[in-house]
Amino acid sequence: MFFKIALLVIFFAVMVGIGLYCRKHATNVDGFVLGGRAVGPWLTAFAYGTSYFSAVIFVGYAGQFGWKYGIAATWVGIGNALLGSLLAWAVLGRRTRIMTQHLNSATMPEFFGKRFGNKSLKIAASVIIFIFLIPYTASLYNGLSRLFGMAFNIDYSVCVIVMAILTGIYVIAGGYMATAINDFIQGIIMLFGICAVIVAVLKGQGGFISALQGLSTVSDPAVSAMPGAFNSFFGPDPVNLLGVVILTSLGTWGLPQMVQKFYAIKSEGAINKGMIISTFFACVVAGGCYFLGGFGRLFSDRIAIAANGYDSVVPAMLSGLPDILIGVVVILVLSASMSTLSSLVLTSSSTLTLDLLKGHVVKNMDGKKQLRIMRELIVVFIAISVVLAIVQYRSNVTFIAQLMGVSWGALAGAFLAPFLYGLYWKGTTSAACWTSFVFSTAVMIANVLARSAFPTLLQSPINAGAFCMIAGLVIVPLVSAFTRKPEKDLVQNAFSCYDKKVMVRQKEALGDE
Repeated sequence: MFFKIALLVIFFAVMVGIGLYCRKHATNVDGFVLGGRAVGPWLTAFAYGTSYFSAVIFVGYAGQFGWKYGIAATWVGIGNALLGSLLAWAVLGRRTRIMTQHLNSATMPEFFGKRFGNKSLKIAASVIIFIFLIPYTASLYNGLSRLFGMAFNIDYSVCVIVMAILTGIYVIAGGYMATAINDFIQGIIMLFGICAVIVAVLKGQGGFISALQGLSTVSDPAVSAMPGAFNSFFGPDPVNLLGVVILTSLGTWGLPQMVQKFYAIKSEGAINKGMIISTFFACVVAGGCYFLGGFGRLFSDRIAIAANGYDSVVPAMLSGLPDILIGVVVILVLSASMSTLSSLVLTSSSTLTLDLLKGHVVKNMDGKKQLRIMRELIVVFIAISVVLAIVQYRSNVTFIAQLMGVSWGALAGAFLAPFLYGLYWKGTTSAACWTSFVFSTAVMIANVLARSAFPTLLQSPINAGAFCMIAGLVIVPLVSAFTRKPEKDLVQNAFSCYDKKVMVRQKEALGDE
């Protein structure tokens, strides 16, 4: 216990210390929100990865989908690495950085407002972000509390409040740069921690081959009649597994807290390096989490799914580890959760301040006032999510994956297609953006309120979220074809940034001769 507490004290001290150190980078709005658009590849890649993977992945998704699909759940981690990281950086990274700087937009709603010349779009996007980031934040606390309860027998409410306060301190003090540096440290912990945990868990089952053989003898007639379904290549339910891959991989393309990482990156070279680093990080962390969760059914004697839900799977798998490794696991999940939480609260507060309050509710808002309001809103956002997390826990609504599915489905479903087409296609219209916003938020809200009315395949929030994302990619060009085209000057101005001539070093481009 002394070792575990010592680890926590050191961890918290470092995080808060970095926040205080980075105060010098958070003296204006650009520095507080984007780190002055001068963040290098390592910090950006780790900030992207640690914002991507949290306790929601490690405890909620790894446990639930490892139990449902067995070792085939590893495909989710592979999809996260290739589609959610590699392809996202390749397709969005460079163009996002160039156009957002050209339009002088610091948030995703501000991008929509300036790219399509529509202030109403900006306001609607900011409201959607604020509403649907809250359940995602609540799900972070839930996963963390499971492991804290296992390791320290600490009350859930205490875990939630302490984590929220400490995260708030370093985000409020140091802004984006503090979160980026802390994300880098937390990412290193996650990389080494997940590898150590996998080795320890498999060793406890007699090694990888022995664990795989044990998994081949597990059967569950309620899931599949196929022998050895849980150690098969695509698992017992490949269709629903594909829905999970799409939601968790393609979803990053439309999540404001993820896309905003591209706004802050320093240069072209940093984007190329960051893409490689981010993909490697996702392979190890996401691949490792889902791979580990795939062996959950070997611990079925310790797990009561009906009583405690899928969120109890991973904690039960880890409960037999030595104290030193449990300490590492707690720090690992704490790192993942705090990094994601810091990204969410910074995104939400900056969006509300710059896109909703500035110029609409508060007419005269100078830089100092914007900073003050953003910091105050960070406190408000954290407080709301803490209350929601505690109420949700007391009400026994403890399925992390469903909370995240609703949040990701609404946000990515609403924003992915308008953002992607807005970067690449001049013909995208504001009416198409509105249609995407309304369609996805309406579908996800209906899925929460009237789930039984949906077709069987779409009753799951995860499948419904994946459906919204794919539907948006069809809806936006279809609606754009039949609605009023944007003003030519507005479009030409937005896309002129890609035609601007710049000087580059010879090593970065071949000459004409």
